[in-house]
Amino acid sequence: MQPAGLCASRLTALTHAMQGYVERGEVAGVVSMVWRRGETGYFEPLGWRDDAAQLPMERDTLFRIASMTKPVTSAAILMLIEEDRLALDTPVSSWLPELAAPRVLRDPGGPLDDTHPANAPLTVLDLLTHRAGFAYHFTATGPLAEAYAAAFNGLDARADANAWLARVAPLPLMFQPGSRWHYGIATDILGVLIERVSGMPLGEFFRTRIFEPLGMRDTAFWVPDAQLARLATAYGIDPGTRRRVVEDHPAASRWANPDRFQSGGGGLVSTAQDYLQFARLLLGRGRVGTTRLLSHRSVDLMRSNFLTRDQRRVPAFGQVMWAGQGFGLGVSVVDDPAQQLPHGYRSVGSFGWPGAYGTSWFADPVEDLIGLMLIQRRSIEPFSMAIDFERRVYDAIDD
Repeated sequence: MQPAGLCASRLTALTHAMQGYVERGEVAGVVSMVWRRGETGYFEPLGWRDDAAQLPMERDTLFRIASMTKPVTSAAILMLIEEDRLALDTPVSSWLPELAAPRVLRDPGGPLDDTHPANAPLTVLDLLTHRAGFAYHFTATGPLAEAYAAAFNGLDARADANAWLARVAPLPLMFQPGSRWHYGIATDILGVLIERVSGMPLGEFFRTRIFEPLGMRDTAFWVPDAQLARLATAYGIDPGTRRRVVEDHPAASRWANPDRFQSGGGGLVSTAQDYLQFARLLLGRGRVGTTRLLSHRSVDLMRSNFLTRDQRRVPAFGQVMWAGQGFGLGVSVVDDPAQQLPHGYRSVGSFGWPGAYGTSWFADPVEDLIGLMLIQRRSIEPFSMAIDFERRVYDAIDD
C-alpha cells in the first residue's frame, strides 16, 4: 500500500507538472501538499521563493494567503455563536452601529448619492455568505469602485479596525441585503465584529482561540524581522509585457509591519503545514486529534450551500460559477461534481476557498483528502495551475 493510498508514479507526474510551471517562468516556485486518511502523502517544495536571489522554496516558506483568511474568520464567528454572543440572524448594527442605516445604489454603477434605504438590516448571515451587498474595488463599477480603492489606500501603514470601518460604512451597498451573492469586504467587516464582541484585536483572537490550540505557529497578520527571510516574494504581472514583476519583497514587505490593518478578509500569512491544520479542523467537523474548537453542526452549516437557485444563476467574476457548487459560511461547497468539470474533480461535499496570490486548498470528506498548493503570483487565470494540481491529485488516488 502506498503512503496515504497515493500512487508514487502518479505523484511523480504531479511533481513534473508543477515543475513545468516553474521552468516556463509562470511562477517562481510552489509548495504542494496532499494529506489523506491521517497522513501526509505528498509534500513538495519546487523552484524559488525569490528567483532573483535564487532562494529555494522550502516546506516552511511563508505565503500571503489572501482570501484563504476568510474561512478562518468565518470559523471565529461560529465560535462566538456557539458561546451565545452572536446569532446568524443578529443585525450587525447591534455591535456595529456605523452600519445601522445602510443605503443601496439605485444603479450599481451610478452616482454614490443616488440611493434608497435598505429593505432589511444587515445580518451576520448576510456577511458570512457574501450577500450583504458590499463589494471590492475590483468587483464594483463606476464611482463605487473608486470609492472602495480610496477606502483601502494607506491601510498598510497603520489602521485600526474602527478607523477602517469609519471609512467604508458610509459607502452605499451595490445590492439589497440578502438578495444576491457578490464578493466584497463582508468578511473584513466580520473581523471588526469579532473585535467588538470579543474585546480583543482580531489577530489576538485568532492566535489564542484558533492558531495556538491547533499548533499553527507561523500564521499571523505580520511577519517578525527574524522570520522575514522565510517569506516568499510576491509577484504580479506587467500588463504590457505579461512578465512577472515583484509586487511585495521581504526586504520591504508590507507584511513586516505589526501595525498594518488586520484584514479578516485577506490579511494572513501562513505555511502549508499550518494551513493544513486549519483545513483538518473543518474536514474533521470541528476537531483535530483531541482538540475540538467547533461543534459538528457548526462546521456542517459552514459546509452547506446557502445560495438560492436564482442566486446561483447570477454569474460571478464574469463566469457561471455556481453550476456545480454553492457557497456556505465562507467556503464554496461542491454539490454537483459533473457540473464542475473540466475545472474540478472534487466529490460531493468538498469545500475550500482560494486566495488572490494563487494560493488554494480544498478538502474532500468522501476521500478524506486535503490538497494545498501555495504560490505567490497574481493573475493565473482562471486558477489554471490550481485546477491542474487538483486533477493530478485525484489521478494519484490508488486504493
